[in-house]
Amino acid sequence: MEAEDPDRYRAPALDKGLDILELLAGVEEGLTQAEIAKRLDRSPNEFYRMLDRLVRRGYVTKLEGDRFTLTLKLFGLSQLHAPTRRLASFATPLMRDLAQRTKQANHLVVFDRGSAVVIAQHEAPDYWGISIRVGSHISLFDTGSGHVLLAFRSDEERKMMIAEHARSREEVKLGPEFYERLAHIRERGYEMMASAQTAGVHNLSAPILGPDGRCIAALTCPYIALVNAPTAPDIAQAITMVLKTAGELSLLAGSDVRTPA
Repeated sequence: MEAEDPDRYRAPALDKGLDILELLAGVEEGLTQAEIAKRLDRSPNEFYRMLDRLVRRGYVTKLEGDRFTLTLKLFGLSQLHAPTRRLASFATPLMRDLAQRTKQANHLVVFDRGSAVVIAQHEAPDYWGISIRVGSHISLFDTGSGHVLLAFRSDEERKMMIAEHARSREEVKLGPEFYERLAHIRERGYEMMASAQTAGVHNLSAPILGPDGRCIAALTCPYIALVNAPTAPDIAQAITMVLKTAGELSLLAGSDVRTPA
């Protein structure tokens, strides 16, 4: 049987538009039309009409200096995706309760196309707390959430996640000690690590497991010691609360995980 031609149903205009969106997604400060053309190895004139349509449809905006950058429209559309929307909806009241009990902020992270992405977050109830914006893309390799997302997947899935990350960013060399850490996280059931981004913060991260035992999301509390609130839970009490909330969310997701008392 003759193999099907992969280019049989090509849509050059659509490919061009997707190339622009994928390029701009990885650039915070935006790019000019000429820079876009150079990075995609095309003529600037090829992109004029496509950029105009993307701006008019609200996916791209034009900044000072004739630089183009993504708007939040794609993110808004992604929030309409049923599984993500349902998970965030289920998590919201439990995350609110967790913030009240720990006196700390917390956020929910999923893996999406090579990145760990924050899909929900709840502020600390008092004046002080560390929070991260919904929609932020964070590293798989030096964050509590990323470690948990990798630790509670099969070896094959983990390799695919890392390969997908490498395609969208600079390649990261991971030694045996990194995989040993993931094994340790899986064995004890959570990650507790000093933040690689902010001094004085410890990432307390626990998995939310689906019916098949795979991690579908990570619940993370960026814990800071509250010296002005002596009755606030300490870090050991906080991780117990994070684990309990993650277990409750796992039950809602259909897992048979047992939550700590």
